[in-house]
Amino acid sequence: MRKGNKFMIKNRGEKNKVISETAVVSRHAWLTLAILSSTLLTVFFSETMLLPALPEIIEEFSISYGTAAWIFSAYLIVAAVMTPIAGRLSDLYGKKKVLLSLLVIYVVGLTAGGFADNISFLLITRIIQGVGLAAVPAAFSLLRDTFPPAKLSIAVGIFGSAYSAGSVVGLLAGASIIQNFGWHATFLAIVPFSILVTILISKIVKEGTRSDQPINAMIEKKTTNNNKRKAFPIDVKGIMALSATISSFLIALTLIQIGVNNENLPQIAGAFIISIISLTVFVITERKVIPPFVDLRLLRDRILLPSYILLITTGITMFMIYPTIVQLVRSPIPLGFGGDSVDAANVQLPFMISFLVFASITPFVINKIGTIKPAIIGGIVSLFGTIGLSVFNSTEFMVSVNLALIATGLSLTMTATWNMIVSSSPKEFTGISVGVGALLLFVGMAIGPALAGIYMADHETLGVKGSYPSAESYDLVFLTAGLLSAVSLGFGLILKRKTLNSAA
Repeated sequence: MRKGNKFMIKNRGEKNKVISETAVVSRHAWLTLAILSSTLLTVFFSETMLLPALPEIIEEFSISYGTAAWIFSAYLIVAAVMTPIAGRLSDLYGKKKVLLSLLVIYVVGLTAGGFADNISFLLITRIIQGVGLAAVPAAFSLLRDTFPPAKLSIAVGIFGSAYSAGSVVGLLAGASIIQNFGWHATFLAIVPFSILVTILISKIVKEGTRSDQPINAMIEKKTTNNNKRKAFPIDVKGIMALSATISSFLIALTLIQIGVNNENLPQIAGAFIISIISLTVFVITERKVIPPFVDLRLLRDRILLPSYILLITTGITMFMIYPTIVQLVRSPIPLGFGGDSVDAANVQLPFMISFLVFASITPFVINKIGTIKPAIIGGIVSLFGTIGLSVFNSTEFMVSVNLALIATGLSLTMTATWNMIVSSSPKEFTGISVGVGALLLFVGMAIGPALAGIYMADHETLGVKGSYPSAESYDLVFLTAGLLSAVSLGFGLILKRKTLNSAA
């Protein structure tokens, strides 16, 4: 809710700890949670299922590693652009309607992906699939409508753990399907489940009523006789400016990941310049338009801003480590472990399982000790894990153990952060607030591989076997992951101090 020109946030920080231990959750609410969690599991399956297949795709289509990088970049760029748009639309026109529309588009993209016979068609299908990730804000908002505040942290945590489950299924099932049936089958295997989830949402999930003032009513109040500008429910200029900002920035990162040279340096510089100009236009537009696409006060909020930064750092850390470990396992000895796609999946399995387990446990921890402390503990644990990975990485077992530690810390931090964002956002802006958080997470997920690509550009040649990243490349990746974990810990402590000052 608002008071004057400032956001007044309820149930923040440690105040989230317990609101009403006797709050009753209906069976329908738990069923809704299960269905919505299946949505997240489905869309994040696509995120990791193709990771083990990169070498096969490169060979089949006779493309370079740089071109293959667009298979993931295209997916993330579209997801990053569409997420805040979907969040805003869900606030304006209804969460369920937006969610179903996005899932239908996602199913179309999956089906088409199963028949991709060239890199251009595959990239188009990945772009369509990227729209599916934009379902996150609408699903989060439906949870807030369904669960009482006392149980919201548990619902958010279980919902968030589906992200890890989707990644685990994508990594393991994807590797197995690729090994036995080829990479095309990974798309077709998830189509029936996606269709089932879409049908269940349309038949079972209900959109709750809100006691908050509807956004369209707020718009009408803001449009006075003295303000001759017509108030449109959708800020088209803001959407276009933000889309240009995100797209050009992520394209620049992808070009960097492919490799910086005299040929693409002007393209990288041009993309960054366009991104800066578009961001400037976006900020100017959002200060003038009624209603804004993104209320900039969300970015200045003392709880939401540090939470958004935590999502960026966790996204960078996770997706900087993902491709690095795959490269480490699949590179020949002595620069790697000389494994195949299944070996790469097995080494990362403890990471995914730890993420899943602790994402499920963290909501109950939050209910006991509050939201901030798990984020701080997560920063400490992931810091120890990244230090361990930097020092002990000579065997697959050591790498797996340290990955499990990192995943434990990241899971605690990310689950606590999502809970803070969902519960701290003004209810009438939950969709766009979660959309901004998801956008920044996706930006971090795109920055991570780009950073890893820059570090791994330092190659060593192994005779006829080819050229592979040097040992120093991995050291730089693990060191950067450690620094990011330290940054996450720092912002967790900042949140704790701001919460204490607020309570005083």
